[in-house]
Amino acid sequence: MVQLDTLNAQQLAAVEYIDGASLVIAGAGSGKTRVLTYKIAYLVDCGLEPWRILALTFTNKAANEMKERIGQLIGPDRARYLHMGTFHSIFARILRREAQSMGYTSAYTIYDETDSRQLIKQIVKELQLDDKDYKPATLHAHISMAKNFLVLPDAYAKHAAYRQRDKNAKLPRTAEIYQIYQQRLRQSNAMDFDDLLVNTYLLFEQQPDIRQHYAQQYGFVLVDEYQDTNYVQQCILLQLTREHQHVCVVGDDAQSIYAFRGANIDNILDFQQQYNNVQLFKLERNYRSTERIVGAANSLIQHNERQIQKEVFSQEGEGSLLMLQACIDDKQEATYVATTIAQQHRRDHTPYNDMAVLYRTHAQSRVIEEHLRKMQIPYRIYGGMSFYQRKEVKDIMAYLRLLTNPSDDEALRRIVNYPARGIGATTLGKLSDAARSRNLPIWDMLSDQWLLSLPVNSGTRNKLLQFRNMMTTFALAAREQNAYQLTLSVVKESGIADDLKADLSVEGLVRVDNMQELLASVHDFVETSKQLSPDLLPTVDLYLQDAALRTDADEPQAADEDAVTLMTVHSAKGLEYDTVFVVGLEENVFPSQRSMQSLRELEEERRLLYVAITRAKHTCCLSYAESRFRYGATEFNRPSRFLRDIDKSFLRTSPTAPPLPSGHRIRIQQPERKGRRLIPWVRSQRNTSPDTINSSTATANTTANSCYPPGCRVRHSRFGEGTVVECQGSGDNLMVKVNFDKVGEKQLLAKFAKLVILS
Repeated sequence: MVQLDTLNAQQLAAVEYIDGASLVIAGAGSGKTRVLTYKIAYLVDCGLEPWRILALTFTNKAANEMKERIGQLIGPDRARYLHMGTFHSIFARILRREAQSMGYTSAYTIYDETDSRQLIKQIVKELQLDDKDYKPATLHAHISMAKNFLVLPDAYAKHAAYRQRDKNAKLPRTAEIYQIYQQRLRQSNAMDFDDLLVNTYLLFEQQPDIRQHYAQQYGFVLVDEYQDTNYVQQCILLQLTREHQHVCVVGDDAQSIYAFRGANIDNILDFQQQYNNVQLFKLERNYRSTERIVGAANSLIQHNERQIQKEVFSQEGEGSLLMLQACIDDKQEATYVATTIAQQHRRDHTPYNDMAVLYRTHAQSRVIEEHLRKMQIPYRIYGGMSFYQRKEVKDIMAYLRLLTNPSDDEALRRIVNYPARGIGATTLGKLSDAARSRNLPIWDMLSDQWLLSLPVNSGTRNKLLQFRNMMTTFALAAREQNAYQLTLSVVKESGIADDLKADLSVEGLVRVDNMQELLASVHDFVETSKQLSPDLLPTVDLYLQDAALRTDADEPQAADEDAVTLMTVHSAKGLEYDTVFVVGLEENVFPSQRSMQSLRELEEERRLLYVAITRAKHTCCLSYAESRFRYGATEFNRPSRFLRDIDKSFLRTSPTAPPLPSGHRIRIQQPERKGRRLIPWVRSQRNTSPDTINSSTATANTTANSCYPPGCRVRHSRFGEGTVVECQGSGDNLMVKVNFDKVGEKQLLAKFAKLVILS
């Protein structure tokens, strides 16, 4: 019997309701994982068989941790039968079982982002389009977003809004590229990550009997982080639960920050309209942060118009006020961060690995890294290159992919001449052209039927034949060997091991280590699989599926390393630290300039700051810089509007930033008042009389206007063309405000901006 007496009243109510649909709004640090864990255990206690419970998460790490906790409550033997994992991993398994119904084989390959972009790059090349305009990353983003909304190629081509957007972006042939991209995926017996969702929806939509089977199998469905779901994920959830309505979703609309990935906050806000008699539960006690941190976050997020109201509170002690630090520039901001970290580590003995610096974009880390190095403070960047994206790892994985799925063209292109075996780009081009003219995979061109007709000399033909025979031998061995035995054979017999070991440089040694780490990963997979399913051979195709579905959050972290963590706020979601620094709180940085185009986007930026603040347990430091070097120019931005949203009673404003250099004047713009005393943003000049400021700038403006008179047209190397609005200062301190045609207003330091006068 599961003991529920450790739950608070709100958690207990959410756990015990199992008679219909329920929405659990879980504030930051309120124990949502605990609720999900106990609810699943409670369902099993109430008689529901574990294999009839489906729990969907966003990371394998979260699923594994939850399953382990459930095992402690109901026993690992029962917990092992739970169907628990990410949307993509659960649906990938369903698609493997039902592959033939969708026109695939069960050995289909899952393309990651790199594979998809490489395929798109190949298509752009074949269509003889300019890859400077038709960038694979941009095209892939457009295609991915369309799939998130279930807009397939034919519908995309007819969609007026998409056509107009692509035309404006000078990408009028995107629909054609999307169509060919999907054809090539199917021809290669491959799906990208978005297809795992889209094809599951189509399977259930087009095969009612299959949908009914899975809807009946999963008697209760639970979803973690529901605010992060996209449109197609919501549709699949409805397909599985619309009859029995035994569904529980857990999340926090205040932490919905992934719209750029397709996440739709409307899913959680409108959940109560999707099902009958939905029960709403709110987890409002924060067990992570102090009262002042929670209060500051609450005062910030209350400015969002559309949200589910809740009163998050803390009983973890009052704590210290949040520090608000004003800085002259980004260098001074980095000095402040590094100095404060050093002081706190020395004075309070806070471990470096319990401190984090959060920023809006990766580019902001450079100056902070420089100052941390100067002070010999260890740090690590969270969210660097994934282990599975490293070249030597992808090379080995491509061998494994091709031997299990010979139709995988991208895998073949990657390894046909690695290690070097005399099959160059010209030969590969001939293979590709021959395959494309016959609508066949490239591998088929290596068969006796087609190889003899290929326009290559006998030496090249023999090399292709040797490659074919080697891969065929590997494929035959795959039927009898486990994943580790086979991978070891591939690494040795293909020549990869010898090639990597021949490089004795430091980088070469690292690549060898990565090869060994991959082999260790395969070995761990095999040993774990044997424990879970003793009668099932842990084959290489099962390993490939497991590896392909790993997320960034599943990457191993150096938890034992005592180092400060640097990362974007998006990467920080779900994490917590004793001390958190949130830097770059300026207009056009945080919130970003793009977000100011709509209230919806601006409210997501505010939620992003809410997430940043609520990562802190005891200390939270906010900072902004009056100037920041970006895109090859010094920009001057006002403090973020979000700072005005935070109740001043939770803030301790630092002494104002040191005076600017002599002769440097900026126009002081008072923040909009909202009925309460405002934070004193402005440095010491705020106490100077307006008459003094106006007279001191008058002469400078006269000089400035003669250089860049208001109304003149100028061009910037990055921002393009624009119109001068006004100038201030003189000489090296001359600032020019320009309203650029594409990116809006920017304040630039003229000596760095290098503006070209057009008229």
